[in-house]
Amino acid sequence: MADTRRRAEALSGHAKVLSSADRAADTGELFSRTSAELRRLMPFDSAVWAATDPETGLVTAPMVVENLGSRERCAEYWESELLEENVLPFRDLVRAKVPAAGLRAATDGLPARSARFRRLLRSQGVDDELRAVLRVGDRPWAVVSLFRGSGGAPFGPDETALLAGLSTPLALRLRRFARPSPPTGTTEAPAPGLVLFAPSGEPMSINEEARQYLARLPQGPSIPSQLGLRLPVWVLTTALQARAIAQGRDRPGGARMRIRTADGRWLTCHASCLSGPAGQPGPVALVIEPAGAADRAVLVAEAYGLTPRELEITQLITRGLSTAGIASALFISPHTVRDHVKAVFGKTEVSSRGELVARLFAEHYRPG
Repeated sequence: MADTRRRAEALSGHAKVLSSADRAADTGELFSRTSAELRRLMPFDSAVWAATDPETGLVTAPMVVENLGSRERCAEYWESELLEENVLPFRDLVRAKVPAAGLRAATDGLPARSARFRRLLRSQGVDDELRAVLRVGDRPWAVVSLFRGSGGAPFGPDETALLAGLSTPLALRLRRFARPSPPTGTTEAPAPGLVLFAPSGEPMSINEEARQYLARLPQGPSIPSQLGLRLPVWVLTTALQARAIAQGRDRPGGARMRIRTADGRWLTCHASCLSGPAGQPGPVALVIEPAGAADRAVLVAEAYGLTPRELEITQLITRGLSTAGIASALFISPHTVRDHVKAVFGKTEVSSRGELVARLFAEHYRPG
């Protein structure tokens, strides 16, 4: 009887969270609404919600930090996440059968096994952390950490199950906000921006183009620097990921994320470690530039839930190929092409090829 009641309460709570999320106008509001509803169901003291690049899992805008002291310490949190041996790293939760887990439960009540806890959480009065990846399949659209302070009970199995059960439903709602939309403002873009970080991680030089790009990024957690400007956490984590790759902690090519500017355009931010004399670690070079065609295509596919084959066909449609031309290019039958086109039309809610091209590409790049 008690189990039946708990299941009913869980379903009711699940429905309330999603109903509130459905009323959000953007990603940041979805995070705030979801956090407020969850706090009623499973009390916590503070939280971090961060959107992620669905291809690489790196955090991007927006990020919502609630009741966690100085936002400048966000950089330390992500530095520990990427460069130290930790319990429950987000990159493992992306692939885990259950995309949520509690720190105390994972360490048998000994959270100090985690470098993140020893370095940062304990000094901030955190006693337990429940974290999750919001994902569709193996594509992460956001990460979340909920924190309880000293004296509170550890997060229990029912609470972990509730958050895990919200992973895909919330991710499906999040990816809608990545769909193309008409940008505002001018279309001029400067040359690629460059920021150099010392091997220690300290930003040491920047060009004017990078300053222009950084000025166009949304508001969010940032840290001061000797360059005379504050650097967003999203940019810092990309540079940190390059160091993690150089140290063999992650796969090559992962120091890359896309971020949407305040005026609605997509930028690509990517970083790599340079070599110093005698093979010593050199600086990290981080480049910011307008998202190229390949990056835009991937974002479009992910946002609308297109399969790799549907994306291929969509790209050929934008090049003006007929059904027969697409069939010939992909070595499939015209009938199969028509089936895929029908599926693409359904997912993108259009009824013609011209409307498809306008929705996926032209709307995002026409002058505001």
